[in-house]
Amino acid sequence: MKHFIPFAFLFIFSFSIQAQDKKAKELLDEVTAKVKSYDNIQIDFKYSLNNSKENINQESKGNVILKDNQYVLNFMGITKMFDGKKVYTIVPEDEEISISSVDEKDENAITPSKMLTFFNSGYKYSWDIPQNIKGRKIQYIKLIPISSKDQRKEILLGIDIQTKHIYNLIETGKNGTKTTIVVNSFKTNQPLSKNQFTFVQSKYPKYYINKLD
Repeated sequence: MKHFIPFAFLFIFSFSIQAQDKKAKELLDEVTAKVKSYDNIQIDFKYSLNNSKENINQESKGNVILKDNQYVLNFMGITKMFDGKKVYTIVPEDEEISISSVDEKDENAITPSKMLTFFNSGYKYSWDIPQNIKGRKIQYIKLIPISSKDQRKEILLGIDIQTKHIYNLIETGKNGTKTTIVVNSFKTNQPLSKNQFTFVQSKYPKYYINKLD
């Protein structure tokens, strides 16, 4: 009987963890389904990066418009546009535009459109703490990268239980760097210009065009 108690406890604990992981998977699946149900998404966000050991503390704001795999991202004074075939990186400070192709078969390529569903592969996940933030119930899911080469220790993904939208993301690196993204505004199915994701070179007459491939 003395030997039975620890094994029974271990079994119950293991079952509880599996149940939590199932809940986490179900919630992540709901988030993915919500994202895929929209014709387009517009997000305003706040970005911060902190590493106390290196005395680094950065903050910035940005916004992104997403439709299928196309996007326009404005962040840190740079605009990055993807029309489905080419990525255009527009840097006003240098008056330079870089144009490059994207390998759509590359599953490891990180794009803004994947940022809302990145968690679907490459991670172990578990049910974490809930928080009440300004009247909104935010449920956190902890993501642990499977690859030992990944420089990220863990990611906490905050999900609004009512809307099933991502509220924030807190990424902790193995070097102690903490990166936080908070969604300030999440709009869907907005009217978009027909040329929303079309690069018009005539708008940048003095810019140097750098074709990378």
